[in-house]
Amino acid sequence: MFEEPMPAPRTLPDDDSRDVESFATILSEELPGNWTVHHHQHQRHEDQFLHAEHVWDLNDVAAALAEYALGADAHLTCGDGTRLYVTLHPRHEEEFLVAAMAPSGIAPEAFAGVREPDGIAVPADPERAARAITADLLPRYGIALAQVRHNAMNPQQPLPAPGSQPQQVVMTWLEDGSLAAVTTARPAAGALLGEGFAWSSSAGAYVLSGDDTRAQAHAVQAAGAHLARLGIATVLRTAARPAAEVALPTPPPGTRTTTRTR
Repeated sequence: MFEEPMPAPRTLPDDDSRDVESFATILSEELPGNWTVHHHQHQRHEDQFLHAEHVWDLNDVAAALAEYALGADAHLTCGDGTRLYVTLHPRHEEEFLVAAMAPSGIAPEAFAGVREPDGIAVPADPERAARAITADLLPRYGIALAQVRHNAMNPQQPLPAPGSQPQQVVMTWLEDGSLAAVTTARPAAGALLGEGFAWSSSAGAYVLSGDDTRAQAHAVQAAGAHLARLGIATVLRTAARPAAEVALPTPPPGTRTTTRTR
């Protein structure tokens, strides 16, 4: 999610013959309701994160996105507003990953305290996959969505902000490969601690070890997504040039769209 150097993503085998577009199209016919399918072929690895920006998951799907270059995904949108994200399962060649996508147009504060309806692995058989999604993912998505909408209709009184300073988390790469996070945003601490950061009194920051670079990349990706839903910006710096703050690129993705009704 940053332009700073991160561990190179793992790639899928060259002989992987799974087709996300075909699977998602047939899956849309098996799910209840009327669905529109948007298929994305990733021209660059950065496109993967752009298309997955609203994936409502901090578990297997987030880990796959952080560790692998998956090549393609599909967004399924139902007439009632439900959105699903579909991509390849990088560790099981007979499976796909499906996750709910967070609703748009809702204040980030409404997501605070709501457990993500983490995605699931489904078989490459669209009929069986649809049954699993209907029985497991969609009910949990419905519960989380109801909680978010309740929070949006009953917002908590905002805490007083120090001056006009925006809420943000500043992450700094240290010489030993660890990452130190400093924040003025009170809700950010829980997000950082939940993703493996630990408070260091000597550093005066929340520190994430760099011993396992893939785990570190996953934790940064998941923490950044969680913070974004709380409306808290994330800035990455390097110790060598502490004034350099890097923003995310937002290239326009290429999208192919099909509609399936049932």
